[in-house]
Amino acid sequence: MPFAKYNDKKIYYEVHGELNSEPLLMLNGIMMSHASWHLFIPALIKEHTLILMDFFDQGQSDQMMVAYEQDIQVEAIKAVLDDLKLKKVNLCGISYGGEVAMHFALKYQDSIRKLLLFNTTAYTNPWLRDIGRGWNQAAEKNDSELFYNITIPIIYSPIFYSKNIEWMNQRKEFLYHIFKDSFLSAMIRLVDSAEHHDLRERIQEIKADTLVVSSDYDFVTPAVEQEFIHKQIAGSTYLQIKNCGHASMYERPTEFLTMLKGFLR
Repeated sequence: MPFAKYNDKKIYYEVHGELNSEPLLMLNGIMMSHASWHLFIPALIKEHTLILMDFFDQGQSDQMMVAYEQDIQVEAIKAVLDDLKLKKVNLCGISYGGEVAMHFALKYQDSIRKLLLFNTTAYTNPWLRDIGRGWNQAAEKNDSELFYNITIPIIYSPIFYSKNIEWMNQRKEFLYHIFKDSFLSAMIRLVDSAEHHDLRERIQEIKADTLVVSSDYDFVTPAVEQEFIHKQIAGSTYLQIKNCGHASMYERPTEFLTMLKGFLR
């Protein structure tokens, strides 16, 4: 299990496929880990070397234990690339991962081939800030069921959630075992790290070839947020997944992969 290091903190990552094809690094949403992408590995390694990683306070990477901003996650990405001796990668981020991807693109422009942003935002607006504060208040109760009910339904579209309630209930049982103790403490720090996220004045400086994707039932980062990103990044491509909520990779995996792989081609 390889680890990169930044300031004596370990960052977990995995490499799938040989490092002789164009690399693709996936960046997790806030409640995800590298394992969230495992179902996508067979489809993605056909054309790319796939790199998965955990941000600080996620998965198998070290927990921070103190407050921080998203710039430390930027350095975690750079540490992984340096450990692999990679000069350029395709960078794909969803939600929180997309936010960090934009920060990375502004600091390390030359390290990016193409930038792919799914269901993300350039700015933690009051709507998103208060959603995050609600999540943290639930996390502070250390109650798995409460945290699930506050966080999970809103990230899916109502149609998907109701139609796939058996799958959701199975997932609920699994997540009940995850939503405890150190995970919830880490979640509070992750949410807090995004509270001051605001790239509205700088996002136009991103020069990478960029894909921006929204979903029409995204209630966490509505489509207007991705439309703003698209308008600010010159030459970017904008696509929307229909009948889909914030967790587009789970609700519409075929469309998610088609857009991702098509843009990289």
